[in-house]
Amino acid sequence: MTGLQRHFGEQAGLGLFLLLSAILLLLAIGAGTGIGEMAIPLDTTFFAVTNRLGWSAVAVDPIHQSVIWDYRLSRSLVAACCGAGLALCGAILQSLLRNALAEPYVLGVSAGASTGAVSIIVLGLGAGSITISAGAFVGAFASFAFVALLSNGARGGAGKTILAGVAASQLFNALTSYIVSTSANAQQARDVMFWLLGSFGGVRWPEFQLVLVVVLIGFGVCFYFARALDAFAFGDDAAASLGIPVGVVRLILFGVTALMTATIVSIVGSIGFVGLVVPHAARFIVGPSHARLLPTCVVAGGIFMVLADIVSRVVLPQQVLPIGVVTALVGVPFFSIILYRTQRAQ
Repeated sequence: MTGLQRHFGEQAGLGLFLLLSAILLLLAIGAGTGIGEMAIPLDTTFFAVTNRLGWSAVAVDPIHQSVIWDYRLSRSLVAACCGAGLALCGAILQSLLRNALAEPYVLGVSAGASTGAVSIIVLGLGAGSITISAGAFVGAFASFAFVALLSNGARGGAGKTILAGVAASQLFNALTSYIVSTSANAQQARDVMFWLLGSFGGVRWPEFQLVLVVVLIGFGVCFYFARALDAFAFGDDAAASLGIPVGVVRLILFGVTALMTATIVSIVGSIGFVGLVVPHAARFIVGPSHARLLPTCVVAGGIFMVLADIVSRVVLPQQVLPIGVVTALVGVPFFSIILYRTQRAQ
């Protein structure tokens, strides 16, 4: 078999894998749409969706129609987009920082978003004219700007960026704790705690449209730099020797990951470990090449998050667990395995 035949064989195999993965993602979204506290028959779920899409005109109970279309389907689609975005950010940061334990919140974006959201919930900043999501978004980019300044922008190396992210996380977490402990009543403290652990409970179609656009743009930018990300695996000097403008590419990709993370956190709160677990699982399946890794992370992250959301809704009767609890139960053991293997390799 010639090298060209082997190349086309690998591409065909990857295409088939991604097709099957996309089908699994659609099935997961279908399961997320059909499963919930209210028992709705599968055929009713199907026709509720096709009726709204104009593909059918079958009589459906209006309550079932509203639950399926306005609540469950939008929730599952937002979960898929958030999982895809966080997994994509994790893959990018692990390459840029050359750190197997890097994840989307390493830049302190989540901590900044939390401070922004808490400022709206507890302090009432904006006098009701600013939503929690907008406050979280502003806080996230304040944190990113702090990290960029502290790490000397595009000229900061991976080590300086990680240290700056740790400093930002500590600063904004301290601000959040101070605000809650000095100004929040019992109900506000409970609302803040639930938001910090992540929830898809309040998402609807406008949130889906926003996160879909941001994740698609982010994926397009990251995929454009797939070859540069392969070069970053060998270090900044090696990437520069191949003619890659290291500082510019690093700043663009950091900015894109910050944008995606800030958008996701502003909509659903902090959801940890997705960006850590999924890229490693995807890398184990398709290898380190980012042309294959990034699409796989998008699909696998979407599947993982939708399944985690289903678990959060059904594991306890009459109660919905924060999605961050479910992802942590999966992520912590995986994190421990990665840390152990990293220590063994040293």
